[in-house]
Amino acid sequence: MVNTAVILAAGLGSRLKERTTHQPKGFVEIDGLAIVERSIQQLLASGITQIMIGTGYLSEFYEQLSEKYPAITCIHNKDYRDSGSMYTLYQMKDVLTSDFLLLESDLLYDPTGLKCLLDDTAEDMILASGTTHSNDEVYIEYDHNHFLVNMSKQLAELKSADAELVGICKISIDTYKRMCQWSADVFAVHLKWDYEQALVAVSQHKPLLVYKLERYVWCEIDTEEHLIRAQNEIYPKLQQKPNDTLPIRRHILLNPGPATTTDTVKWAQVVPDICPRETEFGELMKWTAEQLTSLVAPINQYTTVLFGGSGTAAVEAVLSSVIGEGKLLIISNGAYGERMAEIVEAYGIDYEVFSSSPILPLVLDEIEQVLQRNQNVFTHVAVVHHETTSGLLNDIDRLGHICARYNVDLIVDAMSSYGAIPIDMKQSQISFLISSSNKNIQGMAGIGFVIANREKLQALQHHTPKNYYLNLYKQYAYFEKTGQMRFTPPVQTFYALKQAIIETQREGVEQRYARYTRSWETLIKGLDQLELEYLVPLEHHSKIITTIQEPAIAGYDFDHMHDYLYEYGITIYPGKIGQLSSFRIANIGDINHQDITYFLEKLKGYLDTIR
Repeated sequence: MVNTAVILAAGLGSRLKERTTHQPKGFVEIDGLAIVERSIQQLLASGITQIMIGTGYLSEFYEQLSEKYPAITCIHNKDYRDSGSMYTLYQMKDVLTSDFLLLESDLLYDPTGLKCLLDDTAEDMILASGTTHSNDEVYIEYDHNHFLVNMSKQLAELKSADAELVGICKISIDTYKRMCQWSADVFAVHLKWDYEQALVAVSQHKPLLVYKLERYVWCEIDTEEHLIRAQNEIYPKLQQKPNDTLPIRRHILLNPGPATTTDTVKWAQVVPDICPRETEFGELMKWTAEQLTSLVAPINQYTTVLFGGSGTAAVEAVLSSVIGEGKLLIISNGAYGERMAEIVEAYGIDYEVFSSSPILPLVLDEIEQVLQRNQNVFTHVAVVHHETTSGLLNDIDRLGHICARYNVDLIVDAMSSYGAIPIDMKQSQISFLISSSNKNIQGMAGIGFVIANREKLQALQHHTPKNYYLNLYKQYAYFEKTGQMRFTPPVQTFYALKQAIIETQREGVEQRYARYTRSWETLIKGLDQLELEYLVPLEHHSKIITTIQEPAIAGYDFDHMHDYLYEYGITIYPGKIGQLSSFRIANIGDINHQDITYFLEKLKGYLDTIR
């Protein structure tokens, strides 16, 4: 998994004349934003977490930029006036320790090029395009397998000009070390040696793949002519929707998951075919597990176990794996607590159910009394954090401390709270937390996961297995040993989840909850205006899901209302609270308060037809 990028930015940029008299060429602006800053933003959006910039001329500009972007580290080439780009890259030999993306500082480009390099399994890739007619081309010659043979600005030096160098590459640490070894001999004579020459030298002994995107939209800005082309031709193209992607009709999913996703999450699934046993894919799963853990717990004490399956599969994995010969207390205030009871019943696990109101908060003192009366009887407590049945939010922090007092492990179904409502597993003393890829994390359905205390997870190795596919410890141990899942994972869904995690990190969990809250506030105001009643008292709302009592209007029919709204691209979901007639509205996923306003307008339109 590549998470480092290097930007070469030491040059004088003298061909841009007065534009670079008082600033490096990377700070030339297109539409009010420096080209290098645009590149930095695109790298961060692609999942890059560390950016090293090789500076030289007017390096203080980049030092100031690093104050704005903490991911940036600047490495200065004091000999920038008398050296080439490889010498700048050579200065990083003591700090570069992993594979990286290599970029020039003066590029304006389509960020899909980054995705192509990052998603491909090849460890070394040189991004290339078709003919640009930019008048400063670096031509590439490659063999029948698209492996680099030569590069040059002089066509006479090549047997064929098969592509043009973009100035973005993926470089393995092994290749980088080879580049440095070759360059060291050259630097003993002179410093005017560019990274392209070093790549060609390495390619004579190691295959370096050229990844050609024939109609890739990009340009380098080295001259005034280049800048005019960038402003008038390239930048307008980058602002347009790509012609080679089909438009995706947007549906507003107000059901409690799967949620509405961004187009970038949907398109993330379109990747080259890959066997999930490859190291590259194993690294993707490892990164995914670490990032999922980091949202709720320290990764040195907790870890994530991944399963191909729904959220219920992950719940079943925990309940059938961790109780052993102990006894489980299920706290049930809705359909998903009842589902837990059905699961453990099927496995013959000893359990009791503490039933509570589906629309009122738990009486935690009563739960403590149950544990107190049954000390050394219950070994585990299971609860749904956000009861999706009603939208009621349970206090897992206080419950966790109650469980800890009686030496009981707390299992939390956080299916529809994880990724939106801030959770601290360590603070709340939660042993196992369960969620899935398709709710607040805003990925696609198909991956269930369990975030577990490492010590509690290790202790499961002594349990007699009650299951096979869903065995939590075996899934964990196999991944720790091999970097693979025991059985075939949903490959494309993992790429979508990676993008969803990046977008979650970019927005922030608290900020996402704030967005959801604004949508909920819009919903509540609109329901009041429509004189519709919600069942859970406002002070106990999760602000994520709202259960609404069906209107007592002659002619009302949920299925008719559903179909009416579906015609407008809106999906709603029926209620699940016993015999009570209700429906649910979930304001999760890639939606905002404006989408809720649109829903309310259409809901009013339906009600007007039957009133």
